[in-house]
Amino acid sequence: MTEYPGLIVERDGACVRVTLDRAEQLNPLDAATIGALLALVRELEAAGEVRVVVLSGKGRAFSAGGDLKGYVALYRDEDGFRRFLEDFHALCAAIEASAKLYLCAVNGLTVAGGLELMLACDLVIATRSARIGDGHLNFAQLPGAGGSQRLPRAVGSVRARHLLFTGDLLAAEEAERIGLVGRVVDDDVFEAEIHATVAGLLEKSGAALAGAKHLLNRALEMDLAAGLAMERDFVHRHATREPDASEGLLAFAERRPPRYGTGEA
Repeated sequence: MTEYPGLIVERDGACVRVTLDRAEQLNPLDAATIGALLALVRELEAAGEVRVVVLSGKGRAFSAGGDLKGYVALYRDEDGFRRFLEDFHALCAAIEASAKLYLCAVNGLTVAGGLELMLACDLVIATRSARIGDGHLNFAQLPGAGGSQRLPRAVGSVRARHLLFTGDLLAAEEAERIGLVGRVVDDDVFEAEIHATVAGLLEKSGAALAGAKHLLNRALEMDLAAGLAMERDFVHRHATREPDASEGLLAFAERRPPRYGTGEA
């Protein structure tokens, strides 16, 4: 697998772990890092045997957001800044569109661009010591990688407005309570929890997981009637054409582990 500056990429079978590796700077998401992440995600998309990707940060932060000092120069380069925004949007869109599952392992401070990257992921597990928020307005900035759109979809308009306008950082338990985080665990069992979650995901049908991700993502794009019709047709195709659907039932009836294929829905 290609090496990417600023990232640690480790593969274990069907899981790849990507760690932001600039701990002293709290893992900033500058143009170079976003470009590396986008290239890596595209490389992983071509690796059909990879089914789960874990994103994490080294040190005491997942990511504290953008490179604020670097932005001063970047803002003077209008074309360069537009490319940065387009790359960040493309990165989040690629994660959402992928049939693979992306698990965000929030090991600490997660702010601004870090929050926006987290919001694009499918699952979020945080340490109890993590602190999570938007923070853009604390420095007269605006969320430019989808935060103003994904945040209200995740936690509702009222809470999104509070987080954006105040710049408050939430304790992990509060982030879990409002639906920003899926699970909070003690710091000393965090890695074990990530490992167990990945292992559980890899036991499931890749086609079924990809199908469930597709259904959930499409649910936010249409009204209820259209969504129900889409679900009916998608599930009919899955049940009648995807071998894993029958294999899961047969394995249960025969009291044996399922033998799922490697295909994606």
